[in-house]
Amino acid sequence: MDDARDTPVTDEELLAQCDVHTFRASGKGGQSVNTTDSAVRLKHRPTGVTVTCRRERSQLLNKRICLSRLRGKLETLAYEQPERVPTKKPRRAKEAVLESKARVSEKKRARRRPSLEED
Repeated sequence: MDDARDTPVTDEELLAQCDVHTFRASGKGGQSVNTTDSAVRLKHRPTGVTVTCRRERSQLLNKRICLSRLRGKLETLAYEQPERVPTKKPRRAKEAVLESKARVSEKKRARRRPSLEED
């Protein structure tokens, strides 16, 4: 996790930490897509996070999109939830719980069989 917090500032530094794979994008686009290796996959070596982009016909644009997606993923990895500060239960809430318990107790007491002994 330390590597995710120390995300490089520039794209060149971030790219140096990645394995770059280019491949042919499948799908719509016709011959221009089928003949060029424009899709880009980046794997961040320190964290193992992988992002892929095959949206644009340009490999350079796809690489830029991949870098921005990778930055976003690394930021979410580096996020630490703040420590929870416990709060006190208000006095009125405590009283309401006790009153509810008393009502339930009285209801259950009323369900009991009457005793045969006379007091």
